[in-house]
Amino acid sequence: MVNVPAPTLQTRGFPSKLDVMRESRRTPRMSRLHRGPKIDDDSLLGQFIPIHYHYQMLTDPNRMGAFKSAIQHAVPIGSRVLELGGGTGVLSYFAAQRASRVYCVERLPANAAAARGFLEKNGVGDVVKVIEGDALEYLPPEPVDVVICEMLHSAMLREKQIPVIASFKQRYLEKFGGILPRFMPEALILGVQAIEQDFDFDGFHAPVPLFSDPTDPRAREISPPAVYSLFAYEDAFSQKFGWSGSLRIAVAGTVNALRFVTKNVLAVLVDEQRTIDWHMSYLVVPLPTPVTVAAGDSIDVRFSYHGGDGLICLLESLEVRRSK
Repeated sequence: MVNVPAPTLQTRGFPSKLDVMRESRRTPRMSRLHRGPKIDDDSLLGQFIPIHYHYQMLTDPNRMGAFKSAIQHAVPIGSRVLELGGGTGVLSYFAAQRASRVYCVERLPANAAAARGFLEKNGVGDVVKVIEGDALEYLPPEPVDVVICEMLHSAMLREKQIPVIASFKQRYLEKFGGILPRFMPEALILGVQAIEQDFDFDGFHAPVPLFSDPTDPRAREISPPAVYSLFAYEDAFSQKFGWSGSLRIAVAGTVNALRFVTKNVLAVLVDEQRTIDWHMSYLVVPLPTPVTVAAGDSIDVRFSYHGGDGLICLLESLEVRRSK
């Protein structure tokens, strides 16, 4: 999916080397989103992305530019790199400009064949080995210095980044011991905020989940974002995301949706005191019952889901009400 820049989330308490990043008065009942039939996302577009959908990713300047810059900074000359979920192989191509060996793992046979051909045509077929296999199961034949995994989706839904990295870390240490390789992305920040979203389309009112960018004129911020998950991939992390807290209302309006913000910290450049980040598209989730608020009010929000879950899991768990 196409991704766009987003405002920086203000965060505190990042672990280890990521410290460098610090830069209607009536109370209604808790309302839940409509429970519809569950859908097996793995049978649809999500976990496995066919080759004909990759054009949007290849032409996304924010995604491509951020990863290219991060790889140039994070991959040492002569190093060994593993890419999990290689797709077209473009990130392995960037890595091959510096690494002596790159292992590119792709599950879909058509994608793996295409990536193999693209990499040959781009002159790095002797450096990059494309493996048709499952990223949840594959381990390289030797220790590697950097692991690149771009199995990412807004709010970490649908795609399997979280279970893939968790599984890899356990299996890698069992096989090779020692220390873990450097991960790209290095860290993740997730946030949620209250907004007023225009769901009218040519006179047709349809409150549907949607993806948007920060310049979307149809959205109005009602509260600042609250961080609900923040961790470095090298550290232990939970595969479950959730939050139960209050959003402080900054401006009066009608809260009819929550906006989920996803910031991927691709590389932490400690010497330069900066990070290379990739902000994904906002995920906007409509509320079944809009809440009219005034500045200074608060709304209580609660939700939970696992990394890689379908959107329905977030929707079914989401509860929103005005704070008492």
